[in-house]
Amino acid sequence: MSEASFPPPPDHDHGAGHPPPPAVTPPTGLDDASSQALSVALQSSFRIVKLLMVVLVLVFLGSGVFVVQPNQVAVLLRFGKPVGVGSEQMLKPGWHWGWPRPIDEVKTIAVGQSYTVTSTTGWHATSPDMEARNEEPQARGSLSPEADGYVLTADGNIVHARATIKYRIAAPLRYSFAFTNTTELLTNIVNNALIQAASHTTAEAMIYKDKTGYRDAVVERVRQKIEELNLGVVLEPSEVETKAPADVRSAFEAVNATEQDRDKAIRTAEGDRDEIVRRAAGEAQTIINQAIASSNSLVSRVEADARYFNDLLPYYRQDPHLFAQRLLTATLQIVMTNAQDKFYQPDRIGEIRLQLSREPLKKENKEAR
Repeated sequence: MSEASFPPPPDHDHGAGHPPPPAVTPPTGLDDASSQALSVALQSSFRIVKLLMVVLVLVFLGSGVFVVQPNQVAVLLRFGKPVGVGSEQMLKPGWHWGWPRPIDEVKTIAVGQSYTVTSTTGWHATSPDMEARNEEPQARGSLSPEADGYVLTADGNIVHARATIKYRIAAPLRYSFAFTNTTELLTNIVNNALIQAASHTTAEAMIYKDKTGYRDAVVERVRQKIEELNLGVVLEPSEVETKAPADVRSAFEAVNATEQDRDKAIRTAEGDRDEIVRRAAGEAQTIINQAIASSNSLVSRVEADARYFNDLLPYYRQDPHLFAQRLLTATLQIVMTNAQDKFYQPDRIGEIRLQLSREPLKKENKEAR
């Protein structure tokens, strides 16, 4: 350790009006080591702080990296507005980068899948458990307006109707940014279509006879509204269910059964009628064919007789008496072919005698042979 230095004693020769000169204390070795250690510590701290700042900046910038899946497109929003122009606004599947929040925001839209909107505005009260068990509510005597929905038909009846509309996104930007809630808007469109189509269809057609026609009317109405509003979606095959209210379903079924029996009886009668008409037409055609054949045969015989007589006419003209005798002889031969007894009376004999007591000739018994 170095020796301590003390300031010199005051110089009384300077006089009372002059201050003494300041004392100079030379630095010691301990102060140098402290200063050096502090300087090194501060330099290390600054290095660590710089490194941390660089790491934080890299983490901040790296947090803006995002991936768009193969069945998706993405839109990069910068302060709430899409980045890019036209089709460039939609980012294709792959790796992309944007400024982290709150500068940029990524909006992903699934375009390769099917979405579903279900309208229950015209359906009765139900629950997921009842749907899973395929149960229907019991008849309560009347509808509950606060829980049961329905639609009015063209003939003034009440029917339950429910639609499940499936669609795909065709224009992602229009679908996501042109409307506040596109799904809710589609639901309202389907509700409108159910009610509008029911007002032009009878209850019988909706429930039994033309359920497909009612479904097509609902889907067509939804398609028209989508095209008018340009929602940016494309419809897929959808389903529409209809049923009568539980309190009057038995009456609907009884009427339908009666109409089915009536239609069956009408079809049976029409089948019998057609069978009778076909059979009568066949018989008539048979009679006509037979008559035509008979007339043709008669005409042929008459023509043959006419030709025969025309051929004999020259012989008759040569000797009418001889022709008459020959014709009589030929006729008698035909007449007497099967006669057992034949008697001839010449013209010069005025009487004829017959032996009545003679025994008749016995016929040969062909069967005995």
